[in-house]
Amino acid sequence: MIKKNKSLKDLLLIHELAFILLIILAATAGAIGIHLWEKSSQEASRISALVTEVQQTRGDLYRQMKELFDVYFLDDATARNEYVMFTASVEKHFTLLNTLAIDAAEKSAIDELHASYQQFVVETPKLFDQYQRASNAATKHALNTDIETGLFSRYEDILARTENLLSQKQSDLNKQLVNTKRTATILLIIPMLLAVLLLIFSRIFLKRAIVKPLESVLKATAEISAGNLNHKAPEEGVAELTAVSQAINDMADKLAASQEALVRTEKQAAQGLLVPMLAHNIRNPLASIRATAQVMEDPAHDTETRESLHGIIDTVDRLERWTGALLAYLLPLKPQPGNANFQVIVEGALAPLQQKIKEKSIQISLPAWPENTHIFTDQHLLEQVIYNLLLNAIDASKKASSLEITLKLTDGIYILQLLDRGCGMPFTPDPSAISAPTTKRFGTGIGIPFAFKVCDALGGELKFDARPNGGTIITIMLPVALNLAEN
Repeated sequence: MIKKNKSLKDLLLIHELAFILLIILAATAGAIGIHLWEKSSQEASRISALVTEVQQTRGDLYRQMKELFDVYFLDDATARNEYVMFTASVEKHFTLLNTLAIDAAEKSAIDELHASYQQFVVETPKLFDQYQRASNAATKHALNTDIETGLFSRYEDILARTENLLSQKQSDLNKQLVNTKRTATILLIIPMLLAVLLLIFSRIFLKRAIVKPLESVLKATAEISAGNLNHKAPEEGVAELTAVSQAINDMADKLAASQEALVRTEKQAAQGLLVPMLAHNIRNPLASIRATAQVMEDPAHDTETRESLHGIIDTVDRLERWTGALLAYLLPLKPQPGNANFQVIVEGALAPLQQKIKEKSIQISLPAWPENTHIFTDQHLLEQVIYNLLLNAIDASKKASSLEITLKLTDGIYILQLLDRGCGMPFTPDPSAISAPTTKRFGTGIGIPFAFKVCDALGGELKFDARPNGGTIITIMLPVALNLAEN
């Protein structure tokens, strides 16, 4: 699966969104920190107010007790009014305490303290009345002890528990303030760290996705400008640079193809000038040699001499065909199709090769010919192609090896295969090449390109494949009837 590179526009948008997100995170962290701090401060103020109100209830209670003493022991007429005023003041404190209390523990402690105070307000005047009616010092001392160790002591115990509760809450709040400060600091540090990471990532990204690919593009343009058309610009980085690299590589490929086509054209032009002259200069001596060999043929010669003369004639004919193939390859092919028989074509290509087949003791395996092997094609061109391919297969085969020929008809297409047991082809034939590598000492390298050209002109296809366990499979696919309109 091909990975699609991000465009620079998209990456800039992502970078901007990340920057905005950092700002939002920083603002959120600050807001959370401020909120936590305000909440803790409000809680501290509330607890401080609770402590203050509890202590004021104690102060008012003692002042209220003083006024009660003034009423009973000093006969202060105004003291009773003061006593009532302090009672109202303490009740206000308890009302405020109930307002400030928020959890069950606080409300329970305040309710218990309030109940103790109300008990004090109810029972203390009764004790003072008993104190005044007391006849002896022992009774008065007992009443005084009841007031001090009973009502006051109970109230002080409840008050102490309430103050311990509030003190514990104050201690917890102080710890919470420390944690809040730590949390707020962390929340503020996180956006800063993210900003630093974003900066580092941006630098690494710019270097990896833009700077290095751009350097590679510049290097590729320098290499291509120097004539190294095989150099490729790495298609990496952002989408825009990838597109530039692809465009440069496509340009280099097109320049290489144009250069190759130009070289091919120049070679063909040179061959077009040279080959006709060589063919003319070769054909005349070949004609003389063949004529001389035919003149020398005489039944009176011994068998070896007659075979030598036939070999000379066959070799001259083969050279003549090669010369004709070379001339035909350099000129545009114009097939002259006609009704032919595939079996006759194959056997005609094999006929000139019988001497070579006999010399190498090669076993030829012919197909079980169908009843009808009719084909509408250029018989001479096809026979020449099959001859050249068979000759290559025979030359590549070892002595006493086999050469298998198969033919089948499928959906209006003839499929002819030549299967040898040679050493295999050391190269992959190129249909567009004007010549091919040759392993023969005096090979011209145009046999296979000529075969490709003919098969294409006849509306067919030529393929070369490696044969398992050694050898080559040559496949020729041709239509039963050549359609000149398609060519």
